[in-house]
Amino acid sequence: MHKQTHTWLRPIHLHYHPGTLTPLLEETAGKLLAAFAAHGHTIQQEANAKTDALLTTARFGELLSWRKALMFTGRMKFKLDHVPRAITLVQITAQEMEDILAHFEQALAKEPFVRQEFEFEGLAEKSPEVLVEQGRRGGPMLSLIRLLQAQLKCIRMLLLVGEDEIKRVYHIDLVGAHPATEYSIGEEAFYTDIVLRTATYESTYEVTKHQVVEELIPAETWAELGSIEAMQQAGQEMGARRFFTDMLRINDLVHIPGLNDAIADQYSEGCFATWDPYVPALIATITGSARPVDKGNISARDLAAIVGIRPDGLGAQVRHVEGGENISPSSEAVEMMDMDLVLPRVQVDGLPGDLPVVRSKLHGHRGVAAYNPVKVEFAPLDAPFYNYLVSCATEAQARAIKAAFSRAESLQNPEDPRLLAFTILPGHGIVITEKWQPDKRPFQLIWEAMDAGDLVIDRIVPQGWVQFESAADGKMMLSE
Repeated sequence: MHKQTHTWLRPIHLHYHPGTLTPLLEETAGKLLAAFAAHGHTIQQEANAKTDALLTTARFGELLSWRKALMFTGRMKFKLDHVPRAITLVQITAQEMEDILAHFEQALAKEPFVRQEFEFEGLAEKSPEVLVEQGRRGGPMLSLIRLLQAQLKCIRMLLLVGEDEIKRVYHIDLVGAHPATEYSIGEEAFYTDIVLRTATYESTYEVTKHQVVEELIPAETWAELGSIEAMQQAGQEMGARRFFTDMLRINDLVHIPGLNDAIADQYSEGCFATWDPYVPALIATITGSARPVDKGNISARDLAAIVGIRPDGLGAQVRHVEGGENISPSSEAVEMMDMDLVLPRVQVDGLPGDLPVVRSKLHGHRGVAAYNPVKVEFAPLDAPFYNYLVSCATEAQARAIKAAFSRAESLQNPEDPRLLAFTILPGHGIVITEKWQPDKRPFQLIWEAMDAGDLVIDRIVPQGWVQFESAADGKMMLSE
C-alpha cells in the first residue's frame, strides 16, 4: 500500500488508558500501539503536558457515564493543563453491526417513524428525533454513529468490527465521517493506515480565532445592503430544496452539562456567503455555537461581515455592525475567504471596484450524485485529502479547498462559460462556488442548476476517493 500522505504530519504523543477489554480489543490495542511507536510516535506510560491523545477501549452496547468518560474527565484525571483528544476503540461483532444497521434501515423507512424503535438506554428524551434526522440525512450508519457517541460519551472512535478476528475499522468523527480500513489489505498495512489517519487528524488545528478589525459598519449602511435580503432569500430557497440538514443540538441527543456550548458549532448544518461590493466584505452566516441558527430562515442578525484573514492564519478578520449582536461567522469563515487570494478579480457592470471572481459560496453536509460538465466544473482535492481525511474548521481543510479551486479552469478564466464549480470533502460535504451574473440574484444560479438537474445533490457523502464517469445523457455521474 503506497498511498500519498500529507507533508505536514507530525509525531504525536499518545497515552493508553484501557476501559472494557476483550481478547480482540486487547490484541488490537497492543498491535496498534506498537504501530504508533514504529512510525515515530511516542507512547506515554503517563499522560503529561505533551499528550495529544488518550486512547481507551469499550464494547458495543456499553453505557458510560460522562463522569467516567475520558473526553470529560481526562484533564482532571491526569492533572493536565490542556484537554487531550479522547479516542475510543470500540468492538462490535459483524453480526451485531448487521443487526443494528438493519434495525435502523427498517425503522427509518417508516413514515411517521415509530418512536420506540429509536429509544435507547442513556439517551435524552428527544434523542429519537435526532437519530431519525441523522439517519435520514446520512443513512443508518449515521444513526449508529450518533448512538455510539452518545452512549460512550466520546466523539472520536475507532469502530472495530470483528468477534475473534478483525474485519475492518471505521474512523468516526464529529461530523459523522466513517471511512473504513479493511484488514484484508494485510496486517502491517492495516495498522499503518490507522496510525496515519489518526496522526492526520491530530496534526491539524482549528482556525476559528476570528479578529475584529477596522471601524464599525454603520447600522444604516448594514440595513440598506442588498446582500442581506439576498442571503435571506438564498436561505429560503436552499431550505425549500432541503439542502441544509437540521442543526444537531447535542443536549437533545444526550444530556451532558456544558457539552452543547463546547461543540455545537461543529454540528451545524452548513454555511453560505456572498460578496457585497459596497462594504466591501463577504457577508456570511454566523456560527451555531452561540445560539441555534436556522439557515433556511435567517435574518440580518444571523450574518457577519468577513473582510480578510488574520496574518497568522488562525482565523478570519471581521467588521462588526454598529449596535448589532455581532456573533462570529461560521467556523468555515477562513476557507470561504482564503480561496479568493489565489483567484482572479473581475469588474462587473454597475458595481464598484475589482471584485472576487467568486460571487457566492455554499458549504453543506451533502454529496453530489451528478453534474452537467457544460455548465458545472468539478474541482478535485489533492490526493492526500482523499486518502487521509481532515475535519471541519481546520487550516488543513481550508488549505485543501483553496488548492482545489485554484486549479478550477472556470474560475481562473473569468470568461469560461461555466458559472458554477464545486469540490467534495470526503466524510464531510461539499463546497459550491458561483460566479457573477448581473441579472441573477446571489445563489440563484446554484438553485436553478439544482432544479434543472445540472447539479444533482445527494444526501450521502462519499467517504474517500471520488470519481465521476460520463453517462449517456452527457452528465458526469458519481461512480460507485
